[in-house]
This record gives sequence, C-alpha cells and structure tokens, in this order.
Amino acid sequence: MITLKTIAAISHDSTRWDEGKGAVTGFAARRQKGDAVAYVVKYRTADGRQRWATIGRHGAPWTPEMARDEARRILGEVAKGGDPASTKREARQASTVAEICDAYLESCKAGRVLTRRQTTKKASTLDGDRGRIERHIKPLLGSLKVAAVTPQDIERFRDAVSEGVTTARIKTGKHGLARVTGGRGTATRAMGMLGALFSFAVRRGLRPDNPVRGVARHAYEQRQRRLSEAEYAALGEALRTMPQTAWPIAVAATRFLGLTGWRRGEMLALKWSEIDLAARTARLADTKTGASLRPLSHAACDLLRSLARMGELVFPASVGADKTMRGFHKVWLRVAKQAALPADVTPHVLRHSFASVADDLEYSELTIAALIGHKKASVTSKYAHKADAVLLQAADAVSDRIAELMGDARSQGVVIELSKRAERRGAK
Repeated sequence: MITLKTIAAISHDSTRWDEGKGAVTGFAARRQKGDAVAYVVKYRTADGRQRWATIGRHGAPWTPEMARDEARRILGEVAKGGDPASTKREARQASTVAEICDAYLESCKAGRVLTRRQTTKKASTLDGDRGRIERHIKPLLGSLKVAAVTPQDIERFRDAVSEGVTTARIKTGKHGLARVTGGRGTATRAMGMLGALFSFAVRRGLRPDNPVRGVARHAYEQRQRRLSEAEYAALGEALRTMPQTAWPIAVAATRFLGLTGWRRGEMLALKWSEIDLAARTARLADTKTGASLRPLSHAACDLLRSLARMGELVFPASVGADKTMRGFHKVWLRVAKQAALPADVTPHVLRHSFASVADDLEYSELTIAALIGHKKASVTSKYAHKADAVLLQAADAVSDRIAELMGDARSQGVVIELSKRAERRGAK
C-alpha cells in the first residue's frame, strides 16, 4: 500500500500503484520532473474510455489515507456511470458570468436576441445594458462560473448594489465622466439585466435554471417629480437667454421636449420625413412602444418651422447634419444650471410634467397617453394616419399652458374649439 515511506522513495518520472491488503485498484502516487508528488486514480468510463483523475498534491491536506478514501469516492461515481475527470475539466473550462455577458451583448448587436415585442434591441437600450454589465454585474459576479451561481449570490449582488458598493466615477472618452450610482432602483434594474443574461445562458444549455427567478426585488419607485410654476418660469427664461456658445438646435430641442412631452430618444431620432406640418402630425416609425402617431400643437409646429433643414434629422449634431446629437445632455446641464434647477430635474421630468399639466386640465388618461406616445395608446395609433381634432385641441391646450408658464408668447395658430364633452367622448 502507498504510505508516507512510499511517497519519500518515489523517484522522478515514476508512478507507484496501491498494492496489497486494503489497496484501491487504480489508485497511485506519481512524481514527474519536480519534487511534488500527486495522488491520482485511473479508471475507465462506461463507454470504455480511459481517464486519469488527479486527486491532489501530497501534503496539506492530502495524506495517503485521505487520498485513498477520495479514490474510493471517485470510483464509486464511475460505478454509477459518472465521469469525474471529464466533469472536473468541463467545470474548469466553463463560461464565467463575464464571458456570458460578452456573448449576450454580441448576440444583441447581431440581432439574435429579441425583445418582448419580437424586435431587435435599439442601440440606446444596448448602451444601458452595457453600462449595467460593465459597472455592476462584471465587478461583482464576473469571475463566477455561470453554472455555479446560486440565488444566494444574486441576493448578495442585489444588496451590494443597493448599498452603493459599485458607486464610482469613471472617465469616458477625452472629456466625459460617468457617475455610477447605487441604490434600490439601480439594483432592481441590474437584477432585470441579470435575469435576461441567465435566460440567455439557459437557452445556450449552460445551466438548467435561472437563479434570478424567485429572488425578491425592490419595487420600482414611481417618479412623481414635476416642474413647479416657478421652475417652468426659470426654464423659459434660461432658454431665452442661453449664450450663443450653446448649440441653438439643442436649445430648441429642449423647448420641444417641454412643449410635447416626448422622450429624449424620440426627439433626437426625429426625421423631417416623419413630420406633416399641414396635418400637425408626426408619424414615428420606431419608438419604445413601436410605431407611434403624435399630434403636434401649434406651438410645436411653429418651433419646427423656425428650424433650418440641414439634413434628414430635425435636431442634428453641430458636427454634422446627418449625425445624431450625442452632446444633448451637456447642453441640458447648461440649461438646467442657467435656470438654477435642482439636480433631480432631468429631460424625463419634462415628459412627466407635460402629462401632469394635461391631467390638471382634466384630460382623460387615454388622451394623455396618445399625446405622449405611452404604450396604452400604441394599440390604436398604428391604424391611424393623422391626429384627429380632439387630440390636436388637447395638444394645443397643454402646450399653450406650458408656454404660458415658461413666459412665452401664445401661439398664433388657429384654435380648434371643442367642448369638454366632445373631448371626453372622443377619448373613449
């Protein structure tokens, strides 16, 4: 049998098999070129393939007795049809969370991953996914094997992001700076990203289940922020007095968001070909909720008519008429600073404020949804080709009220007079 005396006597490039009473067939100790001695066990799989399984090096914790017991356990697995050496090798070569993240993003970019609406992910959505992966998921889970991640790992991830463990300031490009924050909302969105990643891993056969399912998440906190009358007045004054160094198109874009309640991405992607100024209608081919029909108020149309047509995009970048304005956020920050607006006022707050003003004017939920392109209105809008009189009247009323709050002159467009009863009847 292999003993401590046997181990000491093993020469280089030699193997000593376990022999004698109590020996385990296939168990051996071998020394190759170095001084270390390794315990191994040789066996054949159910289909006749020969395997060598390494138990470990002699020394803490492995002694001849412990290694022999481990050899018995391995051979027991083999007797049941297992292949421990192959399983161990596959585990070593298994994909990590970081690798599946990269594979997921590559598949999304190639259009192989579809959304719930069975469409490919937009570039802006992919940017958000990539940010959550690089700034939260990879730092906390990236080194773990996909198959080894447990629900407990997901819970620790959730708590770490919630408590701000991944908070950082990251330099992006020559002048950019990203402020990575934590908190419950960030953790919930990151958990959603994790769920998608592990569903992707399940489809690839990398594990049988999704460890994110069943793990409790923080409830989404509904954004209730809206501009006050004083903040609207300050915003209007800031837009009228912005210095010439600010890109005028970006300043006009900010006003457009305030007057329409559109999403920032919709405004940045808006094309002249999607606008019918005569019918006061915008037909957006691709939004967060699919194709969308939007009524345009007289104030919004007046703003659009004042813009020079430099290319296909309505609100292009300053560096090229056909390039998307990627620097809009910087101009927004300048506008917000000029208006002395609090840090929690973002372009999305303009959208929520528009809807709130519409609600103040007692418009129905469905009418408001149609004005701002909410998903509740997307079912019917795809069958229409121009906004009806009810929606145009509502768009005028809301934008006129917002323009009044911002201190702007009232639009000179023709006002369509409709009774509230007609408005409510048309909204149903």
